Amino acid sequence: MRYPERMSLPQAYVETSVPSLYHTTRTGAAAVARREWTRRWWPIARERYVLVSSEPVLDELRRGDYPSQEAALELAQELQLLEMVPPIAEIVEAYVRHRLMPEDPAGDALHLALASYHKCEFLVTWNCQHLANANKYGHIRRVNNLLGLYVPVLTTPLELLGEDYERES
Repeated sequence: MRYPERMSLPQAYVETSVPSLYHTTRTGAAAVARREWTRRWWPIARERYVLVSSEPVLDELRRGDYPSQEAALELAQELQLLEMVPPIAEIVEAYVRHRLMPEDPAGDALHLALASYHKCEFLVTWNCQHLANANKYGHIRRVNNLLGLYVPVLTTPLELLGEDYERES
């Protein structure tokens, strides 16, 4: 299926774990599977979505020292960056206050706040503990509704592969 020009494509916020796993050198079965699904999803996603990210994602990718750091950072730097505006800090505080996310202002709460504030249709992540977690989605939806925020679909690259994954399996 061919999609219309980018003007009407949905926005997908790419969280740190996606470029990180795209280039991971880990050899465990879960990491290898996620790497392959991410690599299969990436070119499809470039056609179907406006992929966006943020400076906090780039900052996270710059931290530490790991073999695929430079490649992961380069991949993320290809994306349009969402603007960090003052209300985002207030949203992060509200997420922590409502026990939606842990008290790490540079982490998961910040990614969710950015994607919600900028009305991204999707937040794409491999973080299934705090973000792409169906058990937390109701709580996230309630808090965002309380704050008058858009609620992005929190998903993994595998879920967005959908029928393309089924065809190739």
